[in-house]
Amino acid sequence: MEAIKTAWDFFQNEILGMRWLSRLIGSALNACGLDTTGKVGGSVLFFIYDTVKIMVLLGVLILIISYIQSYFPPERTKKILGRFHGLWANILAALLGTVTPFCSCSSIPLFIGFTSAGLPLGVTFSFLISSPMVDLGSLVLLMSIFGWKVAVIYVVLGLVIAVFGGTLIEKLHLQNQVEEYIRNGHSIDIPQEELSFKDRLKYAWEQVLSTAKKVAPYVFIGVGIGAIIHNWIPEEFIIKLIGDNNPFGVILATAAGVPMYADIFGTIPIAEALLAKGALLGVVLSFMMAVTTLSLPSMIMLRKAVKPKLLGIFIAICTAGIIIVGYFFNLIQPLIL
Repeated sequence: MEAIKTAWDFFQNEILGMRWLSRLIGSALNACGLDTTGKVGGSVLFFIYDTVKIMVLLGVLILIISYIQSYFPPERTKKILGRFHGLWANILAALLGTVTPFCSCSSIPLFIGFTSAGLPLGVTFSFLISSPMVDLGSLVLLMSIFGWKVAVIYVVLGLVIAVFGGTLIEKLHLQNQVEEYIRNGHSIDIPQEELSFKDRLKYAWEQVLSTAKKVAPYVFIGVGIGAIIHNWIPEEFIIKLIGDNNPFGVILATAAGVPMYADIFGTIPIAEALLAKGALLGVVLSFMMAVTTLSLPSMIMLRKAVKPKLLGIFIAICTAGIIIVGYFFNLIQPLIL
């Protein structure tokens, strides 16, 4: 058992966490005369290390996930989902959401296509909730920062929110709350040609380049904010604002995440810095969930597809789920960290 634990720690710290990279960059900065233990040097180290680490992980993850996605174009996904009914359909939709685009704005066009194709509304909402909240990228990145226990529990609870939210929306019979042009739309079945291994790799690489260009600005901003929090904001201030002494920290973090727009890759460095400064685990994870699932730009896009009542119910379900998950993580933090 000790050997397995040692091997796992090495994998988590040196492969996923790329701690060797931090040491390498730190040595290079010190050789250039920059003290990495100071505020300026520490900020530079944090920025370079986190940016390189996230972009490398991002590239590898998107390459793998996009290759998997090449087997599940929208029409094929629709056909797969159409074979299932009830709770199983919601579960499958939530699981398929884990191998789709990395932000809510990218998921909404697929949601519209699935709804136009006649899939049950609850099923499409299970997909819409899980896609930005619990993709495979979040599992690997969370594992690299917080460990496998946090990552697995986060993904499982995210899937629970997606399945519960979609099921509830289906039970409320809100089909008339979808905009008319979508309800009356028709999806055209286009035969999917069989792609070769080379074609799939080419598609995956194109997705890597395209996604990297889209998310790079948010990664830079997120890492920059994380560097400031990590090296310039006093620990006492963070603890007072969203630490043990503030029972409303989860609610504040959820509300703070809504106006922002980023994906899991942009929020990870902020969450990492907040946790290092003493913020509770549930607080930082609630912030991440709110940013990736309920960002204002994505809600504006979704409003063009659904009416205010359905949009409000969707926001309420996600918000309640995120807050519950946040407080749950606060309770179990001593057991998993």
